[in-house]
This record gives sequence, C-alpha cells and structure tokens, in this order.
Amino acid sequence: MDKHQQGHKDTLLQPQHHDRDKEHQHLAGTAHCTGCGAYFHAGRWSWQREAGSHPEDITCPACRRIAENDAAGNVILSGGFVQAHRDDLLHLIRNTEESESKEHPLERLIGISEEDNKVMVATTGTHLANRIGHALEAAYDGEVSYTYTENETHLDVNWQRG
Repeated sequence: MDKHQQGHKDTLLQPQHHDRDKEHQHLAGTAHCTGCGAYFHAGRWSWQREAGSHPEDITCPACRRIAENDAAGNVILSGGFVQAHRDDLLHLIRNTEESESKEHPLERLIGISEEDNKVMVATTGTHLANRIGHALEAAYDGEVSYTYTENETHLDVNWQRG
C-alpha cells in the first residue's frame, strides 16, 4: 500500500492494525467516561446508559485525544473563499460535528484554529474529518483531497476554494 492513500466519497478504509482507540474493546462489562458522559457497552460507545448496569468510571479515547491534543483527523481550509465566508464555513463544521457526535460519541472536535488565511480543524476521529470534507464539498464545491497515513489511523483533509 502506498504511504498516502486517497479516500473515496462513500468509503472509509478500515484499519488493519493495532489502534490505540480500540483498546476500550477489551473492557469487560460497561464503562462510563467521567469527561464527556458517554457509556461503553457491548463493544460500542453511546450516550445511553445500559439499564441496570454498574459502569466502571474511565476516560474515553476521545476525551484522551482532546486532553493530549492528539488529533486523528485534520481538516485544512484554504483559499480566498475561506476568509470571505468564514462564519458560514465554521457553522457548517460545527453542525457536522454535532450531527456526527450524536450517533458516534468518539467523533468530536478537538479545536479550530486560524493561521495565514487558513482554518485548521482537529478531530478526535478520522470519520468526522472525512465527513467535514464531504460536507464542505457538497455545500461549497471547491477542491478536496483525503490522505490517510500508512497505518490508516490518521486522515488529513485539504479543502480549498479560490
């Protein structure tokens, strides 16, 4: 496999390696993240507590990534369009994150920063970065590229529009 692999609009590659964010799958029973309030049960994180469960208090992988500022996905927006439509773009990014995290608690924003007429978005998961790239493309056209690391645990999305 090439060092960089291009993503497709409808697919997201499945990791074929050890992913530190999958360590939670070795938990026995249920767990509760004391940081965000998410619950782990039967190999899956959700916002719902399993009835009758007595979850172990832990820190979920997303909260760990946020605390460590360790992004699994980065989205960079560039071009003249970005500054002219900054507020609309940020609104789209935040709405996309809100929608994604309702179903997938581990997919959240770490932060949004601006530098040299670029907007940089850091995410806790590759799926959210992917979704933001597709949302930008669908709403505002532009050019977008998706680059995965060799082990597929990190995604860089570059979106630009003049």
